Amino acid sequence: MRRVCVFTGTRAEYGLLKPLMDELSSDIDIELQILVTGMHLSPEFGFTYKMIEEDGFQINEKVEILLSSDSSTSISKSMGLGFCGFSESLLRLSPDIVVLLGDRFETITMACVCMNDRVPIAHIHGGETTQGAVDEAFRHSITKMSHLHFTSCDEYRRRVIQLGEHPDYVFNVGAIGIENIKKLFLLSKQTLEEDIGFDLGDQYFLITFHSVTLEHATAEKQFKNLLVALNDFIAESNQPVKIIFTKANADTEGRIINQLIDEYAERHSDKAIAFTSMGQLRYLSAMQHTAAVVGNSSSGIVEAPSFKVPTVNIGDRQKGRIRAESVINCKPTQSSIKAALEKAVSSEFIKSLQDIMVSPYEKDGTAKKIKEVLKSTDLNHIIKKEFYDLEK
Repeated sequence: MRRVCVFTGTRAEYGLLKPLMDELSSDIDIELQILVTGMHLSPEFGFTYKMIEEDGFQINEKVEILLSSDSSTSISKSMGLGFCGFSESLLRLSPDIVVLLGDRFETITMACVCMNDRVPIAHIHGGETTQGAVDEAFRHSITKMSHLHFTSCDEYRRRVIQLGEHPDYVFNVGAIGIENIKKLFLLSKQTLEEDIGFDLGDQYFLITFHSVTLEHATAEKQFKNLLVALNDFIAESNQPVKIIFTKANADTEGRIINQLIDEYAERHSDKAIAFTSMGQLRYLSAMQHTAAVVGNSSSGIVEAPSFKVPTVNIGDRQKGRIRAESVINCKPTQSSIKAALEKAVSSEFIKSLQDIMVSPYEKDGTAKKIKEVLKSTDLNHIIKKEFYDLEK
């Protein structure tokens, strides 16, 4: 049996990986191994490893690396703990290949450990750009350490090849998160309200905002601008507007955002509710029924267009990603955010989305395609890579 180790450190990452994990666990020729770390093991972020276990998966390794701080120094120290813990886990698991998704600091740490241990890497969502985050450099670095690549768009596939990866090992399979939208039986609005214990009213926003990690100390100001813009919009609206907040990741300056969310939700308990983690089913269900996805999460760029739901994308964190016509970009200022919210809920814009082309990230059978490549590739042949030069 081929031992395939799936690595996950965040709630969102696991939600994207779950369809692939389902495929791998049901294949009699594959032994699925799961290594859990980061936010999954932190009480501050909801002990989300429990979601993985509740879904019926057996976690093989748990590696605690997060420190009780969100400074850049603490992130670097967490990476150091990751180097120690991940290498010991790999020694025990002895996987044939490791699956990594995305671009976080935990992920690049694991990639480095795999390189040192000569374990092949399969990387999902390479070639993308997020010019406002340190993740930009992390992602491309992981690409150079990886051996199989699963991109979400043709443009991203070309970019991975541009980085010197051989076209035979770069596969455009679409965004794996969209498979959840197609496969999950999403909750009705009424069922969602009952599940979260909150009346969502006629209109609500789904808000996720992360720090822009290549900017210095801007998170507090930008998020306060968002809150003021929300208050102004709600005050001028002809109908009540409710808010669902999902909290920020364990990134630099993430804690100040979460503190502001808690304070706002406490002051406005009649119109706002906050979650450390909603879980994939509730989050996508909330996305399906929302008036707009607001903030700077990749889910507003990748998943929301499949629902034909407007996205208000704030600032530079996601700058550079391919985006559908449903995405409204705005500056992280009060006036720009407010104008974007007004556009998102306007009847003209909502009507225009009904004729929108299919999401650029949407393809069929993404998880199964990845599994088949993981299962059939000669791993001994790919461990030594040549740099693929583009024709001049």
